[in-house]
Amino acid sequence: MISVIVPTLNEEENIEPLVRQIMLAAPDCVEIIIVDDGSTDGTRSRVRSLGSAFPVCLVERDEPTLGLSGAVLAGARTARGGLLVVMDADLSHPPQEIPKLTEPLLAGRADMVTGSRYVAGGTTPGWPLYRKVMSRVAAALAYPLTGVHDSMGGFFAIPRATLLELAPDAASGFKIAFEVIVRGRSGLRVLEVPIAFRDRKRGTSKMNLRVALVFSLRWSVAAVRILTRRRGPIREASATPVEGRS
Repeated sequence: MISVIVPTLNEEENIEPLVRQIMLAAPDCVEIIIVDDGSTDGTRSRVRSLGSAFPVCLVERDEPTLGLSGAVLAGARTARGGLLVVMDADLSHPPQEIPKLTEPLLAGRADMVTGSRYVAGGTTPGWPLYRKVMSRVAAALAYPLTGVHDSMGGFFAIPRATLLELAPDAASGFKIAFEVIVRGRSGLRVLEVPIAFRDRKRGTSKMNLRVALVFSLRWSVAAVRILTRRRGPIREASATPVEGRS
């Protein structure tokens, strides 16, 4: 069974189209877990209204800790599915690519699958130059620690037991996929599949130059912490990435 986890903060306009697109792409999804970190708009009300037509579950965090990592773990702990898909609420992660992430796991060809902007076929259409540069730099710095070209995208699939084993505390509250990959080291087969990572069309973006600079600082701190642990890179999955659908 597949559970989709979606952290939210003021995403009222995006929730319904996101839920509908997820169910079209993955009709075998047993639940969509919306983990809301104190939205002040109508996000929670909109989620509740969808519950009569879709398998939507709302987890409310009124005093959230550890940011997105904490939200993902809160969703994982309540999930009924043995396989988790984690994605953003703003439709920057394409729901139609969910099968591309889950199929290698169901086939036993990987232990974790990430949607990648930086393998052949991956793109970031519409991004401003500063965001492209900072994202590329962060990905390049992460590569020696992970062996993965894009460990920062936030769109990934993983068995629930694996996530809870490798990120029990989300110690840094940083990027949970990055932390899982580093903690998994050589025992975790990670497969990257290309995606188009787009900017949001509805609502207000939480990414700007100031946020990007703060992100870069937090990344640097996390990288230094990981380097001091002297952990080796993960083992890349030998499987060929599943071809994207047109």
